[in-house]
Amino acid sequence: IIPLSNAQGPPFPGFSPSSRVSTVAFNTGFRNLWGPQHQKLDQGSLTIWLDKSSGSGFKSLRPYQSGYFGAAMKLQPGYTAGVLTSFYLSNNEEHPGDHDEIDIEFLGTTPDKPYTLQTNVYIRGSGDGDGNIIGREMKFHLWFDPTKDYHNYAILWNPSEIIFFVDDVPIRRYPRKSDATFPTRPMWVYGSIWDASSWATENGRYKADYNYQPFVGRYTNFKVSGCTANSPSSCRPPSASPSGSSSLSRQQALAMNWVKNNYLVYDYCHDPKRDHTQIPEC
Repeated sequence: IIPLSNAQGPPFPGFSPSSRVSTVAFNTGFRNLWGPQHQKLDQGSLTIWLDKSSGSGFKSLRPYQSGYFGAAMKLQPGYTAGVLTSFYLSNNEEHPGDHDEIDIEFLGTTPDKPYTLQTNVYIRGSGDGDGNIIGREMKFHLWFDPTKDYHNYAILWNPSEIIFFVDDVPIRRYPRKSDATFPTRPMWVYGSIWDASSWATENGRYKADYNYQPFVGRYTNFKVSGCTANSPSSCRPPSASPSGSSSLSRQQALAMNWVKNNYLVYDYCHDPKRDHTQIPEC
């Protein structure tokens, strides 16, 4: 019997992709990218912070062409409007102006409102030719308080789909419907905390307030398993589902639908203000 829902959280997805991937030490898989003075490693846990002088970011040592990429994160409580805490894949340094990206971004908030988890996919700069950026944002609230404890957030990217996970619950599946709407070039894994006041909180209505600094992001339990840019063609990335196939199991699909029905707060495919000729996958 599969429980359809419970007050505490989503139905059990029945499979834990994270349990198939071993944890990597930060220094084994990553390095500081910017703001080294705002980054501290302590017994496997990484703390990065933003204040008036700088934020901070890190980057994987190697690029990947598919795989499972995750970290446990704990967010700052209180007033965090304008602050963006992220874990994502990108090749923007390799392809400036024409890059691919897969994002997990926490949009800071005011104390009376929950954090928003934004997922996004960019393909080849995602421009429309007129300088407009075409994001593929889906935003969620969470069924727990992400400031109270560490929770696992992950991206699974393989040649047929991208799946976003929160504590092994799939929250979004982005299938490859065409080469034009799917990232295929190698990407690095990044994390960062920075001031995104111009857009992060209610489209820029609330800005970062440095009376509340420092703004802290905490990361641990890094999991990276996949095919690097020079892996042999026989390399297979970890699977999202117990069957080993790319599609989610029935239990996983039920859990994902529960999240969408209860916690999805924005879906670009259903935004009437969007030019739908630019997002044919919808």
